[in-house]
Amino acid sequence: MRTVGFEQVSRTVESLCIAACYELPDDVRAALEAAAAKESHPAAAKVLAQLLDNARIAADERIPLCQDTGLTVVFVEQGADVVLAAGRDDRSTLIDAVNEGVRTGYEKGFLRKSVVADPLNGRANTGTNTPAIVHHLLVAGNGLKISVMAKGGGCENKSQFRMFRPTVEASDVTDWIVEVVKAAGADACPPFVVGVGIGGNFELSCLLSKRALLRSLVEPHPDAFYAQMESGLLAAINALGVGPLGLGGDTTALAVRIETAPCHIASLPVAVNIECHSHRHKTAIL
Repeated sequence: MRTVGFEQVSRTVESLCIAACYELPDDVRAALEAAAAKESHPAAAKVLAQLLDNARIAADERIPLCQDTGLTVVFVEQGADVVLAAGRDDRSTLIDAVNEGVRTGYEKGFLRKSVVADPLNGRANTGTNTPAIVHHLLVAGNGLKISVMAKGGGCENKSQFRMFRPTVEASDVTDWIVEVVKAAGADACPPFVVGVGIGGNFELSCLLSKRALLRSLVEPHPDAFYAQMESGLLAAINALGVGPLGLGGDTTALAVRIETAPCHIASLPVAVNIECHSHRHKTAIL
């Protein structure tokens, strides 16, 4: 059995929050560079170049890529042979450690706090960007993998879910996904990374669509059927002509990533999670 300290987890989450908000991942930067190189619309190419320049400035000057530094979504994969040592006070759970890291990360990184304590009654800001949204998975082994995603409100607001009949054709599903992206339009700050969850049930399909956003943009789905679906969706989405920031062009999305799960014979749940061009996430393994 391996013990990981409370402070080690909180410090790791702290650094991931800051790095995610300051540093665009290499695969996202490379996708923007590739899109800029082949963009046929001058205005769109100019916007893509500005997005790359923004990323460079944010990394060099250690400032946020976007003023909306997001709701912090944390994926934790905890090995079954890992236990957490207690913290210095009465907080002792992994969730406590994650939230402490988010609190200090957003404070030290001068990141905007965007969490309200009550969703409908008063909507007072917690002032700490906590609580984070934490998805915890127990896996084999003695490792602890933590992935932090700073999820902006504009793109999150355009995400959708639909329960299809299991008798529909695959084209009915893909047509709907394209329509969801079209409806998102300029409001969600394209070019997008589109996460799709297929299967599971109501809540799992939505979780899959967000987890899909953590996959590398250069690695297609390992299943040939879904890899082809990803590439076909990307082509159809880019054919919409929405373009960077909704100003028109060839680049409405940088990638589509699909995750699937088994589901009930009477169901076919599908969720689409829209991510903006400032696709901010970082991962650490303890």
